Amino acid sequence: MAVDLEKILRPIDHLMSPFPPKYMTIASGDDMVIRQVNRDDIPDILLYIEPLIHVERDFYNIVAARVYSELLAYYMHRVQDEYVLVAQIDGELAAVVNGRMVNKEVGISLHTIALRRGLRIGAHAFAAKMEYHVDILKQKEVLIVAESPIGFRRWMIEYNLEKRFDIPHELGGVPSWALTKELFDKARDSLVVGRRPVPEHLLEKAKAGILPPSDPPVPPEDLLAATRSMYDTTGTSLIDVRNKLGGR
Repeated sequence: MAVDLEKILRPIDHLMSPFPPKYMTIASGDDMVIRQVNRDDIPDILLYIEPLIHVERDFYNIVAARVYSELLAYYMHRVQDEYVLVAQIDGELAAVVNGRMVNKEVGISLHTIALRRGLRIGAHAFAAKMEYHVDILKQKEVLIVAESPIGFRRWMIEYNLEKRFDIPHELGGVPSWALTKELFDKARDSLVVGRRPVPEHLLEKAKAGILPPSDPPVPPEDLLAATRSMYDTTGTSLIDVRNKLGGR
């Protein structure tokens, strides 16, 4: 009975062309590899996503919680046609991006989370994700939403996304924005970087193991920084909540 139920519960993934790995030299002078990972890599990645659930700054908490659940669903065969790309610097995990294919023409962007701040690492990883949808999967458009002001500036404004407000996004039903092939082509010269093939020594280092980020985001000591994105300029609400949890 359990085997028969698993056949019902498990979605059937469609054939998707793999993402060809690429690399780029980022502002720090380091070479960063962006490649696709499979289900066997997910448990290692989850170890580095979980601590970010407790980082309140810049909406890392909600993004990390959702990325964790999406990767777990992918690992457990509970989501259809999902893919996961990682960015690595000298083997260290620098960013994770994921999405899925709705159908042959439309893709869904799920999340982009950077584990090393600055250097536009998240932006480079997002661009690789869009490249996958448009150039590799040959899709006409990708539906996108943002959960933070930083994400809105990086995606909606930089790519000049089109409104698809008649289409609720599956990340919560909020109105979607769309990246079309035409918009992506306009952004290539300024926002899309990277070269192929990846030098063998760089790719081998990346595939040898997903190493922990050396400088991941952490909860700030300054309560004002933690609550800035929550429109609480005094930090009062967070102080009150923590005092209640601490019995004070």
